Amino acid sequence: MAKVEIYTSQLCGFCHAAKRLLNSKGIEFEETDVGRNPDEKATMIQRANGGRTVPQIFIDGKHVGGCDDLYALEQSGKLDPMLA
Repeated sequence: MAKVEIYTSQLCGFCHAAKRLLNSKGIEFEETDVGRNPDEKATMIQRANGGRTVPQIFIDGKHVGGCDDLYALEQSGKLDPMLA
């Protein structure tokens, strides 16, 4: 199974939506709350090629984008193969 990492903040509705999709698929993920761990935000920005908004999602170390990007992968049928 793929390693999924997601950078979030507690009050972010898009973060909750992305986690809901992953949970609905039974996917475990490593979550880093940049609101509670502000030092991690610089790491997130660097890994996400300058992406400053949350969520920022990585599958097996590859940046896939944010919530809209995750749902686009799901709708196109590309998410499940990435998670396998």
